[in-house]
Amino acid sequence: MRVVIENSAEAVSQFVADRIAQWVRHHPSCVLGLATGSTPLGTYRELIRLHREGSLDFSAVTTFNLDEYVGLSPSHDQSYQYFMQDNLFQHVNLSAESTHVPDGLATDLASHCLQYEEAIRDAGGIDLQLLGIGTDGHIAFNEPGSSLGSRTRLKSLTHETIRDNARFFENESKVPRLAITMGVGTIMEARQCLLLATGENKAEAIQATIEGPVTAQITASALQYHPNTIVVVDEAAGSRLQRKDYYREVELAQLEWEKSNTP
Repeated sequence: MRVVIENSAEAVSQFVADRIAQWVRHHPSCVLGLATGSTPLGTYRELIRLHREGSLDFSAVTTFNLDEYVGLSPSHDQSYQYFMQDNLFQHVNLSAESTHVPDGLATDLASHCLQYEEAIRDAGGIDLQLLGIGTDGHIAFNEPGSSLGSRTRLKSLTHETIRDNARFFENESKVPRLAITMGVGTIMEARQCLLLATGENKAEAIQATIEGPVTAQITASALQYHPNTIVVVDEAAGSRLQRKDYYREVELAQLEWEKSNTP
C-alpha cells in the first residue's frame, strides 16, 4: 500500500486526476471504477479541464460506478446517476452506452446485482478503481461487518452513514435506507485502487485503514491485501497516522524512481 500525504485537498485532487489521466492516455479503452460524494469532485473538475484542453480523450473508456441508492430515479438530484451526469459525464466525451451506474429502481434487485457483476466481467474487469471512505471506514456502501469477499448486492445503510449523508438531503428522514453496492471482493479485483480522503473527520478511518488490523469492521482495511493500492490524503486526513515520516520518505524515493525511469 502506497501512502501519499499531500499538503491540501486541492493537491489530493490533482494527484488522483493525474493518475487517472495516465491510465486513459496509456490505455485508451480502459475501464474506470468511479465514486461519488464530495471528495472526488475536485478530481472530476480537473479531468474535465484536461478534456476541454484537448489532452484527455474518454471516447473509448468504460466506467462502472460503485453504488446507488435504492428508490431514487436517475433524475432525482441526489441519485448517483444524476451526480455523475452533473459532475462528469455530460462534460466529457464518454458515450452513454459506456457508463454504468446501478439501477436503484430495478424491479428484481438480486438479478440486477448479478447482471452488474457480469457486465464488469464482460468489460474485462476494472483497471482503476477510485474510492472514497466513510467516517466508519467503509468503502462503497460496504458498511462495518460486510464480508471482505462480498460481491455487488443490496445493502442496508448504518445510522452513521445515513447521518453523514443527511447534509445532501432535506433532512435525515429523506436519506434512503438501502443501496446497491459493489462488494469488497469486487473492488479488490480492480488492477489498481486509488483511495482518497480529505479532512480531519476522515483521520481516524484512514489510520485504521492503513495501520490497523484487516477487519470487516473497517472494510477499507482489506486494501492492505491489494497488490496495487495508493492511498492519497491531505494533512488533515493523515493527521493520526503514526508513521507519517516513513510514508513521506518512501514517497520521495518513489518519485525519484519514477523520474529516473520516465522516457
